[in-house]
Amino acid sequence: MNQTFDPNHGVNGALKNGEPHMEFDALNVAGEHSADVSLDMILDVPVTLAMEVGRTRISIRNLLQLNQGSVVELDRAAGEPLDVFVNGTLVAHGEVVVINEKFGIRLTDVISPAERVRKLR
Repeated sequence: MNQTFDPNHGVNGALKNGEPHMEFDALNVAGEHSADVSLDMILDVPVTLAMEVGRTRISIRNLLQLNQGSVVELDRAAGEPLDVFVNGTLVAHGEVVVINEKFGIRLTDVISPAERVRKLR
């Protein structure tokens, strides 16, 4: 990051209107070093995988009345696929399975990368 002097600037690179002015080093053009970039760099980055059975909205009054044995009705019908999220982004749907006495999920529909990008907009 380099500060420059210009007749329109005051002390320490600030514009006369008080806003700072800075110039930044040029960025590499996309693809310029693409041969050097490898996905191996990110393969061990941890992500959070979460499955959602359903949701509901309740008042704080009803929330405070919940206790052991309370039943909360969700917005999803029994038998509907669960939503699978990676870092909060919907990536798939699936169904619950049991594997060695633990819960798991069988993916039934994986959202395409193009569809995920479209939903971000």
